Amino acid sequence: MSHPPNIESITVDTLRDRAQAMKARGFRLVQVSATQLPDHVELVYSFDRESRLTNWRLALPHGQTLPSISAIYGCVVLYENEIHDLFGVKVEGLAVDFGGNFYKTSVKYPFGSTKMPCATGACAPAAAPAPAAPAK
Repeated sequence: MSHPPNIESITVDTLRDRAQAMKARGFRLVQVSATQLPDHVELVYSFDRESRLTNWRLALPHGQTLPSISAIYGCVVLYENEIHDLFGVKVEGLAVDFGGNFYKTSVKYPFGSTKMPCATGACAPAAAPAPAAPAK
């Protein structure tokens, strides 16, 4: 039988304690995703137990540090390093910290802004379309 996923908003202050409680109840970490929004980075943590998903939505204001849950769920080091390298989020207490070298990108923190990234640093506005050729 299929069950709809649960989605709950949480705060950064409760993240570690809640992750510890999920681990104690036998939930496995499925994924962590990030989305850059104008005033914050939205993180979604997904957990599973017995084919039932539980999701947490966390709004992390720009400039705020994210506490690592890698001491609880070791596999999260991949997601947390990715969130740092692609979104510029500082993660505190990582069990394995790649020091900003998990991803090699031409643009530092390519998803760290709501603006389109530019590898050269001097992006020109899009060119106007070429005029149509005259009919023969």
